Amino acid sequence: MPVLHPGKERVAFLIYPGFTALDMVGPHHMLNALRGEPVRLVAATTEPVTSDSGMTFVPHCDFRSCPEALDVLCVPGGTQGTLAAMGHGPTLDFLRDRGARAGIVSSVCTGSLILGAAGLLRGYRATSHWLTVEHLARFGAIPTQGRVVRDGNRVTGGGVTAGIDFGLTLLAELRDPEYAQATQLVSEYAPAPPFDTGTPDRAPPELVERMRGLFTPFLTALDALSSPAAQPPER
Repeated sequence: MPVLHPGKERVAFLIYPGFTALDMVGPHHMLNALRGEPVRLVAATTEPVTSDSGMTFVPHCDFRSCPEALDVLCVPGGTQGTLAAMGHGPTLDFLRDRGARAGIVSSVCTGSLILGAAGLLRGYRATSHWLTVEHLARFGAIPTQGRVVRDGNRVTGGGVTAGIDFGLTLLAELRDPEYAQATQLVSEYAPAPPFDTGTPDRAPPELVERMRGLFTPFLTALDALSSPAAQPPER
């Protein structure tokens, strides 16, 4: 088997004002190694979209022109931008339409909240950023801790950098483990962070609480947008 070989996969990332760039860029880099059709960025319009860090991206297509049948549909997360997307009718309608036909419906970080708002996670195990994973229950999902959580054709990644693991996981599935390993090697993805505080169970409790407090306005707004699921999870 050649180290790299082309395919026919159609992959699309939904982007929206205020999304977190790394949620998309990390897995985009890995999935671009599929060498299928060009990985698409889709948004409500084809006007440039600015992320929460100020980076600007130009969508390849809008909701109408995005291919109807996708192999992978992925939604990155964010904070205030995510809240806005959760209440944006056209965005939710697009996700319901393409999600009903996509081979894999996926997200990174708080992007799972948008999938939940679209009704695409009811009855599925799913993860999110550690600050918001328990909120998934409000959309009928089953909150599950993990860097990458798979349930059926729903694949969700944890917070931000978990998107890289998510991308490699899908790459191994859509090709094979050796293909994903080769991509990881070329990317020199060998995490060795200078601090071991990347999860709440590893960080000092006082640091966790300070960060939780920093996001209180976001979490309060999220509470107002969502309500406990009225029915038990159904598949």
